Amino acid sequence: MIINKELLDSISAQAKANERLRMNFNLHESLDSPSQRLINALEVGTIIPVHRHKYTSETYILIRGAIKLSFYDSKGNITESVVLSHESGNYGFNIPKYQWHSLEVLSSDTAIFEAKDGPYKPLSEDDILNILP
Repeated sequence: MIINKELLDSISAQAKANERLRMNFNLHESLDSPSQRLINALEVGTIIPVHRHKYTSETYILIRGAIKLSFYDSKGNITESVVLSHESGNYGFNIPKYQWHSLEVLSSDTAIFEAKDGPYKPLSEDDILNILP
């Protein structure tokens, strides 16, 4: 499979039509796969809650667009933020397991490659940090 502009445009069009303003394109064969690899098309306004993964690290590699990745302590205080964009020269980040994080989409038609260990496990309530604006 070639990951090209046509594929990214197709996934981004689906993200724009989705009420969550994002769309996954899985590269792994099933949710039980030991390696979860996907392209995530993200649009400005999508809401990614502050969350953590207890069982796996997570890697983001920017394909196009721009995101602001923020890290938090357990009380909801931002401890670090980094912009991933071709202009900034920052292209990816490996997030260790247990690290609270979230991202903000900064430009339309953003796409990232994500990788984490499987099988897929939905976030539990204690994996989401509810922070009031």
